[in-house]
Amino acid sequence: MAAIAGDWLTALKPEFSKPYYRELYKFVGEEYRTHTVYPPAQDIFNALHLTPLHKVRAVILGQDPYHGDHQAHGLCFSVQPGTRIPPSLENIYKELHDDLGCYIPDNGCLTKWAEEGVLLLNTVLTVRAHQANSHRMRGWEQFTDAILEAVNQENRPIVYMLWGSPAQSKAPMLDNPAHLVLRAPHPSPLSAYRGFFGCRHFSRCNEFLTANGEAPIDWQIENLHT
Repeated sequence: MAAIAGDWLTALKPEFSKPYYRELYKFVGEEYRTHTVYPPAQDIFNALHLTPLHKVRAVILGQDPYHGDHQAHGLCFSVQPGTRIPPSLENIYKELHDDLGCYIPDNGCLTKWAEEGVLLLNTVLTVRAHQANSHRMRGWEQFTDAILEAVNQENRPIVYMLWGSPAQSKAPMLDNPAHLVLRAPHPSPLSAYRGFFGCRHFSRCNEFLTANGEAPIDWQIENLHT
């Protein structure tokens, strides 16, 4: 697995000596040796590499990585450039367009959001190719809870966007009064029309940040091809 560095390393170091993490490390290493696993090993912790703890301004939670070829690269809902935009992300873009007037881009790579301070965190960070949820209940959930706990300790304005019931199950951990927790149905085609469309989470996030003296997030993902 890729190394974790910077302030995330300080926050998460206690996890590395716990039995669950040793088991997880062994399991993930064996999976990469014996199967095709996504994302590529060097991208497992991309969400942490691109968004240092002290720069987190918003958190979007996903479940486990995309399990198709050339999709996952360590950021929830995001796909590698040149890969077809998945349906859930198409719906996220539609809501962004209706909420903030952002144009719908020609790609699904959300690296810009991560660099803007949006922690794009899946609760499970690896998956066997073409087998959704194949790495669930192996320890990742405990590790990503530790990530959320570290964010919860940050005493500055941070917004959580919890889409769907698995993400919303994390809400009880997020009890810092300096933070804003937003909830909506998942953006998947199965549930987007039940309240994800029209939730206005992007503008509500920016309104909260600016009301608390922080710069708004630039949510526009630019086209790769003009």
